[in-house]
Amino acid sequence: MTNDKQPQPQAEQAQSASATADAPPPSAEAQLAEWQTKHGEMTDAYLRAKAETENVRRRAEEEVAKARKFAIEAFAESLLPVMDSLQAALAIQNATTEQMREGVDATLRQLTAALERNRVVQIAPPAGTKFDPHQHQAISVVPAEQEANTVVGVLQKGYLIADRVLRPALVTVAAPK
Repeated sequence: MTNDKQPQPQAEQAQSASATADAPPPSAEAQLAEWQTKHGEMTDAYLRAKAETENVRRRAEEEVAKARKFAIEAFAESLLPVMDSLQAALAIQNATTEQMREGVDATLRQLTAALERNRVVQIAPPAGTKFDPHQHQAISVVPAEQEANTVVGVLQKGYLIADRVLRPALVTVAAPK
């Protein structure tokens, strides 16, 4: 392997240094032309970077708008079988009470599965659970044998969506003794 940069003898180094020192300084016109060229390059680079930043910002805004527009697409898609089941039930003219009951149960299971797939979870605290004002809404305080501030009964189930309360559970709460 050869080394392209061979050490120069001291005489050659001194000669090249004196040649550089002896060279006349560039003229003002040459410096101005060089600076104008650099200025043009910098201006071009700045404009390109500015345009790229604007394009990235615009694409990000479009993606956010699309995400908002189609955010419920998966949820709506999971509800379509529920809609189909309800329409099929209405299409049966002479259904018996037992058939209707079976159909409603099956449709409720489909709806529950669709909600669970989309992270919608029921809030239905069993009796004796400590009252949680973040997930429960007390409708009344009733005398009970339970400890104070515990759920006595659920009047209406609540729902969470991704750990956020969509609707609090309506509950009755045990009164202090």
